[in-house]
Amino acid sequence: MTTLEQSYERCRSLNKLYGKTYYWSTYLLPRVKRHHVHALYGFCRYADDIVDDLGPVPVERRVEALSDFGDRFFADLERGSSHDPVLKAVVHTVRAFSIDPECFRRFLRSMAMDFTVATYETFDDLLGYMDGSAAVIGEMMLPILEPYDHAAALPHARDLGNAFQLTNFLRDIAEDLARGRVYVPQEDVRKFGAEEAFATRRVTPEFRDLLAFEIARNRELYASADLGVDMLPASSARCIAGARALYSRILERIEAADYDVFSRRAEVPAWQKLAVAAGLARPAVGRPGPVPDRR
Repeated sequence: MTTLEQSYERCRSLNKLYGKTYYWSTYLLPRVKRHHVHALYGFCRYADDIVDDLGPVPVERRVEALSDFGDRFFADLERGSSHDPVLKAVVHTVRAFSIDPECFRRFLRSMAMDFTVATYETFDDLLGYMDGSAAVIGEMMLPILEPYDHAAALPHARDLGNAFQLTNFLRDIAEDLARGRVYVPQEDVRKFGAEEAFATRRVTPEFRDLLAFEIARNRELYASADLGVDMLPASSARCIAGARALYSRILERIEAADYDVFSRRAEVPAWQKLAVAAGLARPAVGRPGPVPDRR
């Protein structure tokens, strides 16, 4: 049987393997909290693998597998324990920090949308999807980060989740096209006349203008998220400031590549990740305050 320690280690391994930027940022958190963040990542990765990485499995089987995963999680959560190698740690984290189970229902609903929805007409439509796939991650994280004023910090945490995912959408345009999906609003694609770029997987002047517009929108979300950093204890603020700094540099890499997201994947070099982590580990970020050693 999987022990709690083994389950947390499994979640940590998933985070390190698939979410490197997110993973390195967790080292700026107190040790007592890192494993809880890994558990949330493990849950999200587990569901994402069902949606996209089961190999040549029919959609019907994927839908069934995602539904079964959700049923097992909520049953385990109600029971207060799990035998699943990943969910054991997730259940422990959710109960330890009283994270609202509805957050996980919203997340799974958005994951299920990927089975049937390939495009989004407007940015508001995309935000409807991102409420469950991105903004809700900020909501899950907030109890672990322990802001001074939860209600005041909440909208900025949601904006940070959305900012991270929008960055991923812009970086992963080619990968998503290969899966038959486009996470750039279709009205924006038409507005800039960038249809040809998506059809041919080739950067055009219109595509450059489109991505410049979306990157500017992305940076507005990061600016809102920045307002929430000062609402966190310094120990939590360092982690969020680090993740924000690293993720936003992906946008700079896209710009430096002349918006070519078709032939290369914009990535932040490992040395920059380490430099950001080292720099933030020294000075205090956010207002000083007590961090309860509860867990």
